[in-house]
Amino acid sequence: MRHFHGTLKKVCDRHDPSYHPKFKKWCDEYFEIKHRGERRGLGGIFFDDLNDKSPEENLEFSKDCLDHVVEAYCPIVKKHMRDLYTLQEKQWQQVRRGRYVEFNLVYDRGTTFGLKTGGRIESILMSLPMTASWLYDHKPAPGSPEAELLDACKNPRDWV
Repeated sequence: MRHFHGTLKKVCDRHDPSYHPKFKKWCDEYFEIKHRGERRGLGGIFFDDLNDKSPEENLEFSKDCLDHVVEAYCPIVKKHMRDLYTLQEKQWQQVRRGRYVEFNLVYDRGTTFGLKTGGRIESILMSLPMTASWLYDHKPAPGSPEAELLDACKNPRDWV
């Protein structure tokens, strides 16, 4: 998380030192699943409707963010792509995917707008995972990596 968030912070700082704290907070607030009191994931940055700078400056910032997705994310994938996992870890992944589904269907502005205005349902729902799970009152074991993740989703961290 330090690598991912650190990469995003460097990009933000090149354009405006106020961006990273502002856009990280915006991300933590936007992606909250309010009925659970937790975030969909461990965050990043979120921004839209930027109009505090010229359109050219905002475009350059957006392009710089896009140009650094691979740098931020791929080292994490490469580090873990051959990791073995247990059935319990796979079950936890499915539960977290369920949180993604909940957020998108209940809170995501784009998804809810599309559903309410008669958009193409296949296009709207195609970003959802093929499999997800919901377990009744599931609580990870105290001190487990899953419990640590859930705590970070409930209490956003300053990763950098």
